Amino acid sequence: MDLGLHGKTALVTGASRGIGLAVAEALAEEGVRVVGVARTITPELEKVAAATISADLSTSEGARAAVEGALAELGGIDILVNNVGGGDAHDLVLGGVLDIPDEQWRNLFDLNLFGVVTTTRAALPSIIERRGAIVTVSSINSRVPAVGPAGYSEAKAALTAFSKRVSEEFGPQGVRANTVAPGPVATAIWLSDDNIGAKLAAANGITQEQFVAAMPGQFGIASGRISEPAEVAALVAFLASERAGNINGADVVIDGGTIKTV
Repeated sequence: MDLGLHGKTALVTGASRGIGLAVAEALAEEGVRVVGVARTITPELEKVAAATISADLSTSEGARAAVEGALAELGGIDILVNNVGGGDAHDLVLGGVLDIPDEQWRNLFDLNLFGVVTTTRAALPSIIERRGAIVTVSSINSRVPAVGPAGYSEAKAALTAFSKRVSEEFGPQGVRANTVAPGPVATAIWLSDDNIGAKLAAANGITQEQFVAAMPGQFGIASGRISEPAEVAALVAFLASERAGNINGADVVIDGGTIKTV
């Protein structure tokens, strides 16, 4: 399907690997000029992006600088993909509400919520002018807050609510804002030996390979497998396109059937 995106411009955050890199690749294949933002720029991102910007989007200064750099490179932003999120696994403390230090709560909200708010606010004037689209990568954790490190789910729930507010306020001006809520995705978060998957495996006394193999059963994934980054990216590209011209304020789940409620 031709998404009609050729000649559009996009800012993609957290674009160096995983879902963000897959989104940058998918948009570039559709003829979009992509500026990719990440703390560390990878060769893979440089291959597909018109330009790259190194920035720490957990800070207001970094988020604003990223948007300013993208505007200077592109001349305007049609599409904003807020993909940055997660957290540094080596800094994450596993446990319940009383176990997590205040600093972890703040750090998770800075990266997963406040950085996105600042990025979106800085990009909105251009997106309004171009009647563009914002797609924000949230998580099914926004709907199941008892799962995952304390603070992460709560930040993602607030992120989804923020996107809904943006869709309501700026929808009449031609801006569409939607969120994508993936379940587990085959990225370094789960597959790398120095990320949260390995940390959870160790906490459960099993190898990382055993943990990953058991995920579909443990998480109740009806499809029997976790998602691939390219599958999430295809959904993001569709929502960014005029093919999804009347989808606004939606939270679209892609989780293989993990969430069981209607």
